[in-house]
Amino acid sequence: MTLKSLGWTPELEKAFAPYKAKGWAPARLIRESPINFGAFLEDGEEIDVILCGRVWHAASCDADLPAVGDWVAVELGNENQDHVIRATLPRRTCFSRKMPGNSSEAQVIGANIDFVTVVTDAGPDFNIRRMERYFMLISRSGAKAVVLVNKSDLFPKEQNEAAAAEIAALWEGATVHITSAMKGEGLHALKKYLKKGTTMCIVGSSGVGKSTLVNQLYGEEWQWTSEVNDVTGKGRHTTTSRELVPLKGGGMLIDNPGMREIQMWTDESILRASFADVDALADGCKFSDCSHRNDTGCAIRHAVETGQLDPARYESYLNLETEIAALTKRSQKRQMAIERWAKRNSRVKARNLNDRIQLEKDERGDI
Repeated sequence: MTLKSLGWTPELEKAFAPYKAKGWAPARLIRESPINFGAFLEDGEEIDVILCGRVWHAASCDADLPAVGDWVAVELGNENQDHVIRATLPRRTCFSRKMPGNSSEAQVIGANIDFVTVVTDAGPDFNIRRMERYFMLISRSGAKAVVLVNKSDLFPKEQNEAAAAEIAALWEGATVHITSAMKGEGLHALKKYLKKGTTMCIVGSSGVGKSTLVNQLYGEEWQWTSEVNDVTGKGRHTTTSRELVPLKGGGMLIDNPGMREIQMWTDESILRASFADVDALADGCKFSDCSHRNDTGCAIRHAVETGQLDPARYESYLNLETEIAALTKRSQKRQMAIERWAKRNSRVKARNLNDRIQLEKDERGDI
């Protein structure tokens, strides 16, 4: 296994030059736990590494800390010393969502990813509104979107094709495939993306066949799989932590636990790009500050009433707009708190410095 097969590029080589001069080694993070990380070195050796305090304190938020898929500079230890992450190299892409709950922080799902593959099915898991959210997050990440309408063996051909067509119409940048991971059908479509040095992140709800898909691609039982409840259509979590898995045929996968919550971590520009059709209608609103709810002369609401716009898409637009506005507000409050804390620390430091200067003067007997 070489650095290139792990995704190393000339840009990373240039960024790593200062650390190479210090005698540190490049490594790619493949696993994270509460106390350390797993990483691959150039020769394919897997090591456990810990994070140095300087990198920890330099991070402005948790999203800036190293994550699975990141490239790092490691000071190699020995049998008596830990291997230590001394620096993180710039990310080419970063796929993240808002941390579950009321936090305004981002949670990094994977770094330096080329393709984000969303796995769903044409049955109980199919949700076009959730797919909108996935596409917005993928757009922000810089990666390319691939969608698998999986478990095709469980549903009629017409139902699978209808689901795939609806998803494809939602985002022109996405490539959609109908697959059956259980039968190995259609998996050749994914293999064309998994070239040497490329990284794919697989996401989706629990029970849609992500772990079975990884098993098929890897060629052995890499992840535990479990049965799906016949009534709810949901499965137990079969992937418990994020892990970057190198494939024998080339490329790497980042498998993820099933996501119960897809909260937005994006901004207004991404929202407008994702809902360009709705935004175009807004140009016809009577007032430039129209909220698109109860305002007089709202062109978007008129389009819904006359059947030009799907009511569900309209509601999704309003919900996402509200969610992003709330996230922005929380982020602003957090930034204000940080600034107040920084000012308070500056005042305390200045006061302590003046006290020391005065004490030194008193000790010297200065007037």
